[in-house]
Amino acid sequence: KTAKSKRLKLCNTACVRKALGVLLCRSQADHPAASSEHDKRDGQAENLLLCKQCISGSSGRSPERRWPIFASLTNSFSVEQKRVDVFESAAPNKPVIYLNTYGREGAQIFQYLTDIGCQDFSLVAVSKLEWNHDMVPWDIPPIFKNGASYTSGADEYLRLLINQIIPKAESLLQGTPAWRGIAGYSLAGLFALYSIYQTDTFSRVASVSGSLWFPGIKEYVVSRTPVKKPADIFFSLGDRECRTQNSLLRCVQQNTESIERYYHEQGIDTTFQLNPGNHFKDVVQ
Repeated sequence: KTAKSKRLKLCNTACVRKALGVLLCRSQADHPAASSEHDKRDGQAENLLLCKQCISGSSGRSPERRWPIFASLTNSFSVEQKRVDVFESAAPNKPVIYLNTYGREGAQIFQYLTDIGCQDFSLVAVSKLEWNHDMVPWDIPPIFKNGASYTSGADEYLRLLINQIIPKAESLLQGTPAWRGIAGYSLAGLFALYSIYQTDTFSRVASVSGSLWFPGIKEYVVSRTPVKKPADIFFSLGDRECRTQNSLLRCVQQNTESIERYYHEQGIDTTFQLNPGNHFKDVVQ
């Protein structure tokens, strides 16, 4: 099949919920009408339209009421000081998205996608991370004066995620996941992309305002092959993120666009969303 590449500029700011909505809706490959409408809408109305079409299986008439009834927080547990919140799908055998978070945004994101009627899925949100360690593939010095160093902990955390967090989380869910996705904001967006070069666990990726300025990441991506070719990768940035006096961060948009093009050329469906705003604006949205 021909890979799709969408380049969106929307009135909303860079947002995790938009990324997950795109991954979930794009997974409904048997509903091409949703994809064709994707470029005609913006903001919340666009996401609502996509999800309604995915659920109803129709775009030419008013959909029947087939809204899924989402469960609330199913369970929470801790693994090596990491907090894991599990939000279960209404029905068994639905997709599961793993979201690494700086705070505890999982409930807000799941609630939003529930409210707009996105397709049924489970969300597993991991928080209390050592942000500058767990999400970092290799060491780099501080990028700001008096800032913290970045120490390589991504491989160790990924082993914890795969060997302990995922089995425990999925033991709390009904059935077997239709597919697994991984998503994250900032350094967690970098981690999400890095993870597909280490494991075949995830088939969809969302790098939301991902830290793709990170030294060496662009070269790493284009010189290696993911363990399993992902079905879909979502990227987003704020349109002011590259407007900085920090020479290291200045390349973030150029790197993100270059990486997105590379994946598209490899036959992977991609979405790139450029939003008004800077890095830490309306993260949950």
